[in-house]
Order: sequence, then structure tokens, then C-alpha cells
Amino acid sequence: MADYIEQFACAGCESRFYNCPMSKGWESKSVESQMDAAEERRAAGPKVELTSGQKKKKQEREGLLLARANLLHQLEAATNERYRQTLQRALDDLERKLGG
Repeated sequence: MADYIEQFACAGCESRFYNCPMSKGWESKSVESQMDAAEERRAAGPKVELTSGQKKKKQEREGLLLARANLLHQLEAATNERYRQTLQRALDDLERKLGG
């Protein structure tokens, strides 16, 4: 049994976890993907600065979209008809706000 455990021992440390040697490669791949994503953002071009009014409107819209997704999820799971009607009215109201 000791020989079996030894084959999983990490060469750089005293750890005997089976995944210890794997973490270094996984971390470097994660860092590499983060660097690639940052490079893509830089290559996309300069960001357009939004005015405070535009930022506020964008945040409100994103909040409404999140609320809509939440309502859709609740509507899927709801079994009580009265609750479903309440959710549907709230969803209709959100969609009206998003449309206007």
C-alpha cells in the first residue's frame, strides 16, 4: 500500500494527494485562458465611454433582464395556478418595461 501511495507523491512537496501534480498544469491553463481573454478585449478596440445617464439606463436594463430570467425560472417551477398568474403578471410588466 505504501508503494501505491508513493507513486502519487508530489515531487516538489511533501503532499501525498493524488491531484497535487495536476494542479500546476490546471493553474497555468487557467492563467493562459485569462491572458487570452484579456488580449481579445484589448484587440476589440477602444471602449466607448458611456455618460452617467447611459450607464444608469444600462444597469436598469440588466437588472430587468435578470429579474425576467428569475421570473421565468420561478414560472417553470410553480404549480399553484394563482401563483403562476401572479408571476405571469409580473413577467408581463417586466417585458413592458424592457420594450419601452
